[in-house]
Amino acid sequence: MLSNIIDRIKLQFRKEKELYFSLYKIIGFYPHDISLYKLALMHKSMFKRNEKGKPINNERLEFLGDAILDATVGDIVYRHFPGKREGFLTNTRSKLVQREMLNKLAQEMGINQLIRYSSQGSSHNSYMGGNAFEALVGAIYLDRGYDACMRFMKKRILSEMVNIDKVAYREVNFKSKLIEWSQKNRVLLEFKIIEQKKDEQGSPVFTYGVEIEGIKGCDGTGYSKKESQQVASKLTLARLRKEPQFIDEIFAAKTNRTKMEEAPTTALPDIDDNKTKTVAGTTESRTDSTVVKKETEEDNEFDLSNISMKRLGREDIIARAEALAYAETKRS
Repeated sequence: MLSNIIDRIKLQFRKEKELYFSLYKIIGFYPHDISLYKLALMHKSMFKRNEKGKPINNERLEFLGDAILDATVGDIVYRHFPGKREGFLTNTRSKLVQREMLNKLAQEMGINQLIRYSSQGSSHNSYMGGNAFEALVGAIYLDRGYDACMRFMKKRILSEMVNIDKVAYREVNFKSKLIEWSQKNRVLLEFKIIEQKKDEQGSPVFTYGVEIEGIKGCDGTGYSKKESQQVASKLTLARLRKEPQFIDEIFAAKTNRTKMEEAPTTALPDIDDNKTKTVAGTTESRTDSTVVKKETEEDNEFDLSNISMKRLGREDIIARAEALAYAETKRS
């Protein structure tokens, strides 16, 4: 408390007062080394470099913050759920530090508004806020130490903004999350059966793989199709979060696919009968005329339009009948 009062007094003599005050509202105390927090809010799309030509962005702090988050949240979850098994604790920690959760926190806390990025270089990066949150935790650790990170997560996040019990017992559908992401980004997503066998007890075991725009994702194995697809989706989501090059490959494949779909496959033929561009075309034209002429002659052969029935008079009918009777008598 006293430290915050002293820092607030010093704030009157500092530059970038607005940034100091904004960070205070987010983390609950004033930074000592503001450069760490400025770096935590620097996205790689800015393409900043130092005097030695090395990139200046928040990726290293993000790496550090990710490790600190696992440690602090693991500690909090362990103490909050006494007697719970390792699997439950691991699953709960994963839910609390998953990218969607961190993205939501970054948005609600106002972190997104402080991120420096380039709109041209940040396309397809839906994890920018969550990454900045992790980098901010890394900055807090370097600036104030582990205890400050623990207070921030326990009092600011898991007491005020996140209901740890509600999150712990919530079922996460990783397949739905992956499908939602693919639909939002308009990429093709497939779940392909890789292997189906039986274990030693005779129970069926399924292995499914994820493919996005034809790019191989992760495989998952389980005792049902649903379970194996959930595992594959969870691992693929984790890979999307941790491997930017994987996302780049996917969107490069999408770009190639859409270009192929938009490009015409063949040129339309010329349907003008009056044009004969080559000798072959002229020959074809004569041949077509010959065929038409032949077909016309054949049609004329079966043309019955010139045949008409002549109306016969009574005397003609009697004469023909007598002639037929005479012919019959002569034959017999």
